[in-house]
Amino acid sequence: MSNRNSQANKQAARERLRAERERQAKKDRIRRQLTVGGAIVGVLAIAGGIGVAVATSGGDASGAANAAGGDAAWTKAAKAELVKPAHTTGDKGTTIVVGKADAKNTVSFFEDLRCPGCASLEQNIGGTVEKDLKDGKYKVSYHLGTFLDANLKGTGSKNALSALGAALNVSTDSFLKYKSALFAKEFHPDEMGPDKFADDAYLLKVADTVPELKGNAAFQKAVSTGTYDRWALEMSDAFNGFKDVTSTPTVKVNDTVIGTDTPRGKAAPSTPEAYTSMVDKALKK
Repeated sequence: MSNRNSQANKQAARERLRAERERQAKKDRIRRQLTVGGAIVGVLAIAGGIGVAVATSGGDASGAANAAGGDAAWTKAAKAELVKPAHTTGDKGTTIVVGKADAKNTVSFFEDLRCPGCASLEQNIGGTVEKDLKDGKYKVSYHLGTFLDANLKGTGSKNALSALGAALNVSTDSFLKYKSALFAKEFHPDEMGPDKFADDAYLLKVADTVPELKGNAAFQKAVSTGTYDRWALEMSDAFNGFKDVTSTPTVKVNDTVIGTDTPRGKAAPSTPEAYTSMVDKALKK
């Protein structure tokens, strides 16, 4: 090997080391920022998934919009007329229950669409939940927050939730399939990377994987015009009202949180076997 090649290799190695150090330093800076102001107080490694700790500020819909950095569009959305998706109940349409109405038990999921732990949960147990719903084992109540927009900066949680409302307006099946797609490895954004869910075009790209949504002009218009933006803020406020939910994902069976004990509460079960075991123990017979 010539001296020139040796020098070049050394220089390349130094550049790779420098780039790796800069990448790690960026991650460290972001993680330190997540602890500021009592927002995300930690990121927990839990059985192969990541649970994100929640600290909610409460307040009304306009407060939720301002917490995301005063984004003009969302501040405007907080004052807009509330349009509730079909297949919701409650004064503000913030109750979403899927499954057989006569199911004796209810399993509740508390998630943020930008949450990496929620994506991991969906990828691991989504199929089990789908089967249990078809079997009528229980019905499922969904509670979706947007606290990560304030903590990670951006509007992706709210924007994706608004799009999910548009899918729910089409059908509960579209809602479930679109939520699963948003959490899929192929589409779920790295929490340290760009806020992809803030981009309507990206959300519509993901929606194209759901048969009922692909080419659906009414759905596409609702996403592009923000028909359900105000509803997304109301959903976020309703999520903040659950004071016993301290991290996402959180799973409840008939209002009792299930999971593995941790210093911050209970970590949601992260495998189909653990999920089924914990749910079965908590179900009313």
